[in-house]
Amino acid sequence: MPERLPLEGITVVAVEQAVAAPFCTSRLADAGARVIKVERPEGDFARGYDAVAAGQSSYFVWLNRGKESVVIDLARPDGQAAFAHLLESADVLVQNLKPGALARLGFGAEALRQRHPRLIVCAISGYGESGPMADRKAYDLLIQAESGLASITGGPNEPARVGTSVVDIATGATAHAAILEALIGRAATGEGADIRISMFDVMADWLTVPLLHQEGGRPPKRLGLAHPSIAPYGVFTTSDGKQILISIQSEREWAAFARKVLDDESLITDPRFASNVERVANRAQTDQRVAEAFAAMDAGEARRRLEAADVAFAAVNDMADLSAHPHLRRISVETPNGPVSYPAPAPIFVDQPRHYGAVPALGGGEGGQ
Repeated sequence: MPERLPLEGITVVAVEQAVAAPFCTSRLADAGARVIKVERPEGDFARGYDAVAAGQSSYFVWLNRGKESVVIDLARPDGQAAFAHLLESADVLVQNLKPGALARLGFGAEALRQRHPRLIVCAISGYGESGPMADRKAYDLLIQAESGLASITGGPNEPARVGTSVVDIATGATAHAAILEALIGRAATGEGADIRISMFDVMADWLTVPLLHQEGGRPPKRLGLAHPSIAPYGVFTTSDGKQILISIQSEREWAAFARKVLDDESLITDPRFASNVERVANRAQTDQRVAEAFAAMDAGEARRRLEAADVAFAAVNDMADLSAHPHLRRISVETPNGPVSYPAPAPIFVDQPRHYGAVPALGGGEGGQ
């Protein structure tokens, strides 16, 4: 007999599109929840983002496994009736429509919880339900810019986008955690919850450390693949042109690094390099000494020395390297166009193997578990 999944018996209605809410509900589906994805007649617009996953959108295939798709036009009275019927058996409602959109149709969080006291409602928005920017449209890259994340990302010359939809993913993960908390709370009290999560709030939370540096008089700078508070922590190039990123986290590691990698014990006591504070203050000199040492050895020798010194390091890989990486775990999910393989969700439940449901066609009902 297969193990019972922890969210079996939980029904989630998701009025969702794009990335943030679907990320959240895909994880609920993985854990056994029945997720009913309510789509407009034209479908979640993420279905059209690209066509690289067996002719389908990579985003949609990634974030909608194991769900059911139903087409409901919420602008029509019959659509509103169908939606109300779905909510009668729902445990959780997740939605990322524009603030107030569902309320104007009679499905605001307060009204819903009066009718369904055990319902957990999670609303995801760009800037929250109130405030001067509450009505503004918000997407991942816009919040990367508005929150200041882009100002600390990239090299010295210009800000840059984080290479994944980090705001959406962070918001979806935050919503997932909040819903699980609410389900635990409901088990104790019988009461539902009204959860409101904004993308801006999530990023502001994640940006606490650089914000405190700014307010403490040390505005963060863009350093590319280097760390603003630790040195040496960055990329160095070997004699055969390979790039290796190293990280020194303590004075003990610096001593081992100086002895076994740089072959210069004087650096351990040199006042310019003896502590991380001094190495950061003298970053140019620190990095120059390390760069000179790496330039004198090939990548194989550098790796052997780093391993002998027990210093943390990494290759500077691209997506082709990730595709062939020995640590990459994969799952295969069924889609309307056939199976698609992609990275497995991170949690491993030992002795409780997970099986991942199919990606639904538009209005095609159950994706399956």
